[in-house]
Amino acid sequence: MRLLIAEDETDLAEALAAFFEKNRFTVDTVNDGLSAYEYAGADDYDAIILDVMMPKMDGIEVLRRIRADGNKTPVMMLTAKAEKNDRITGFDTGADDYLPKPFDTDELLSRLRAILRRREEYKPPVLSYADITLNPVSDMLQCSAGKSVRLSGREFQVMELLLRAPNTVFSAEKIMERVWGWDSESEINVVWVHISNLRKKLKSIGSSVTIHANRGLGYILEAEND
Repeated sequence: MRLLIAEDETDLAEALAAFFEKNRFTVDTVNDGLSAYEYAGADDYDAIILDVMMPKMDGIEVLRRIRADGNKTPVMMLTAKAEKNDRITGFDTGADDYLPKPFDTDELLSRLRAILRRREEYKPPVLSYADITLNPVSDMLQCSAGKSVRLSGREFQVMELLLRAPNTVFSAEKIMERVWGWDSESEINVVWVHISNLRKKLKSIGSSVTIHANRGLGYILEAEND
């Protein structure tokens, strides 16, 4: 999935790019409205994250121009403004969704997936291993026996990481780095809590898959019959 992020705060743009790249997006970033308009017209993006307050051209004008050009790419607007009139202006101009700052990146990802789902050609990958599947659209973990359970944003990311490399040991530090990032203020025990929650949820749906702890090494996703 190709994503354009137009955000004039360089640190935020870089952080968002790193976050979405971890979630399997290919990302381009720009820091002003004129560049956003030029990039949006020059490449075929699956979605655009567009800040409202930018130099050279504000996000509303960028959106107005790309819609006038016939560009129907889904657009998520970001802004420090949260007043009702600003939201109405964004939607009237052709925005698909609108998220005021500050925001949670998991919520941004969830809402971006929601607008992508509305595109007919969007077919998100479903990860499978042994008797479980993980659906990135619904955030549901399902067992072939028929039971399913919804995962939180971080639980989904941890399970996705393990499912992409079953029977591979991941240290708590590696999971922390890949899911939370080293700039996170969370403590390492947040990994242990999420692993414990995932074990309970795997058991609740009757799966043969579990997350084993290798003392001193880390965690490994295994099926009982492997």
